[in-house]
Amino acid sequence: MASATTNEKWAYFLEIIGKNVNGQEFKTWFQPIEFVSYEAEKKELLLSVPSAYFFEMLDGQFKKLMYNVMWRTFTKDKEAHITYRIQKTDDISIDVQTLGTDAKLKKRKDNVFIKPRHTAEEELDSQLNKEYRFENFIEGESNKLPRSVGQSIADNPRQTTFNPLFIYGSSGVGKTHLVNAIGMRIKELYPKNRVLYVGAHQFQVQFTDSYRTNTINDFINFYQTIDVLIIDDIQELIGNTGTQNAFFHIFNHLKMNGKQIILTSDRMPASMPGMEERLLTRFKWGLMAELEKPNRELCKRILESKIRHDGLQIPEDVVDYISANVNESVRDMEGIVNSLLAYSSVYNRDIDLSMAEQIVKRTMKRQQKTITLDSIIDKCCERWKVSQDDVFSKSRKANIVTVRQVAMYLAQKMTKLTASKIGLHIGGRNHATVLHAINQVKDRMSTDKAFAKQVSETEASIKG
Repeated sequence: MASATTNEKWAYFLEIIGKNVNGQEFKTWFQPIEFVSYEAEKKELLLSVPSAYFFEMLDGQFKKLMYNVMWRTFTKDKEAHITYRIQKTDDISIDVQTLGTDAKLKKRKDNVFIKPRHTAEEELDSQLNKEYRFENFIEGESNKLPRSVGQSIADNPRQTTFNPLFIYGSSGVGKTHLVNAIGMRIKELYPKNRVLYVGAHQFQVQFTDSYRTNTINDFINFYQTIDVLIIDDIQELIGNTGTQNAFFHIFNHLKMNGKQIILTSDRMPASMPGMEERLLTRFKWGLMAELEKPNRELCKRILESKIRHDGLQIPEDVVDYISANVNESVRDMEGIVNSLLAYSSVYNRDIDLSMAEQIVKRTMKRQQKTITLDSIIDKCCERWKVSQDDVFSKSRKANIVTVRQVAMYLAQKMTKLTASKIGLHIGGRNHATVLHAINQVKDRMSTDKAFAKQVSETEASIKG
């Protein structure tokens, strides 16, 4: 390569790298690198990377490979080194030179290195709910695995087998309770650990504020100091590319430094269109555990635990009725108990089966009025016997396309979601695809009576 230009050498450099890493690693870590220069006199290959986290990953995971390839493509001089120019979010750059196994910062005259504003010694409000503990998280078959794993993490938060821990399940099954219980136990056993619980929506708001005030470095540096990071409802980051990028860098830093990450979601990573693939890949690195809906026996035990805790007097037949008829969500059961207590107090009536039936029916009727995109997709998949993963995929099989298009059509008809949001949720498709699907369903319904009947029956089942 002696007679080749430096740009040609860089192209060859990437070609060799591409043959030694998998496609996802190359796309994630090497495509974003910008070649700046190679100066033979300085024995320096200068590369530009988007952030310090890229440098950390490249220097930590791919350093040996990159040096071997540099010596093959640019120079045979073993004293040559790679320097990374790190572009900070506020357009301030630093150069990081790697030599041997050490890394040091080399400041240029016009560069400033911004130190983290937050340090590990600072007082931290963990934002954990002290009422959510393992002691009042009732174990059953539906939650045994995630509960056991959670206890294992709490006993040894530096373990790597379950990092990250990704807990998923429908709303109200106890995900928030469980992750708070993990955090509370860690705080008890390891008081010096910096444990933080934060909802994904709050994380999004914090990122937006830091972007607006040009303090993204401080935002990221703060999260880098956390020992156990718990983010609830991670699916709320879907479609928020900037926040996902920030979390991607935070995730990498914490993971590389042996810090525990715990995430919850109302769905599996495979069902999260609009979430970057590189994040979805990382969600699967540790353990994915489903928190299932409680069965009748567990519902009854949970109810009895709440009744004892609150010092209530509720007849056995009322407990049996609630556990048999409200078993989709622990939160719903607790809400009905609270409603019984309020109703009894206001009307000066003893709690009985008649009162329970009245409140349960009213609650269920109110919930049925809320139609979500997920419930529409569920019913469509059930009707045509395909999986949600197929609907979210890029498959062009006729039966899968039909379900996908009907789901889009019914979502447009039965919800207030825009075509863009419908498409984003169903496989990350654009609004034009959704509009096309709606027209396709309408056209087919006008000429195919059997198909029109199927769509109508599906709509009726969604309405309940």
